[in-house]
Amino acid sequence: MDHELTIHDDPRRQRFEAIVDGHASRLDYEVEDGVMVIVHTEVPSALQGRGIAGALVRHACEAARARGLQVEPRCDYAATWLRRHPEYADLVVAHGGLK
Repeated sequence: MDHELTIHDDPRRQRFEAIVDGHASRLDYEVEDGVMVIVHTEVPSALQGRGIAGALVRHACEAARARGLQVEPRCDYAATWLRRHPEYADLVVAHGGLK
């Protein structure tokens, strides 16, 4: 889904957002001391199962890497996604909850 999805960063609101079929999906984050904290992901039920949440987490990780930030997933979905994608393990802070 990544290649079809356009994700926009709204730094003022600390949110990555994708509009698909008129519905907004989002990933909320905070930046604290060199760490992008993923606080929440939300995909409307009409869009679930299409890989949008995963694309948002991947985009956030790529943005964090480009900005020289680490990632801390406080969102259960993001933590699960990161456990399944070890290629981003170098970004995850030790106390990030990937137990």
